[in-house]
Amino acid sequence: MDTTLRILVTEEGADPEDIADLTGCLREELLQLDVEDVTSVPGEPAPPGARVVEVAAIGALLVTLGSTAKGLSQVLDAIREWRGRHRESRPALRLTLDDDVLEISEATDEQLAKAFDLFERRHSTAGAPP
Repeated sequence: MDTTLRILVTEEGADPEDIADLTGCLREELLQLDVEDVTSVPGEPAPPGARVVEVAAIGALLVTLGSTAKGLSQVLDAIREWRGRHRESRPALRLTLDDDVLEISEATDEQLAKAFDLFERRHSTAGAPP
């Protein structure tokens, strides 16, 4: 059974192009992992009469983890490394898996590691090694 992680990247004061660049870089990194897919989240429907097909919600990704237990761990490690490379901007993150939400904004590297570890443990497969 596939599991889908929703990631929302935001940054206070950033323009939409900067958020789109940050999200695009993260998406490319996540696609290198053992996950099924990483897609942009469809945006709100265009108003009637608008000549817009479908715009992706800026900063939002859906990561289909697949059925492997290591998928979430790899994704969280990649996000932590990605965010560490963006020290100057420190993008805020909102991760949603099932009904569980983890929001990170002004966290240190240690706080981020601890929060990700707890998030991963809450979603580890029953019977899987810790």
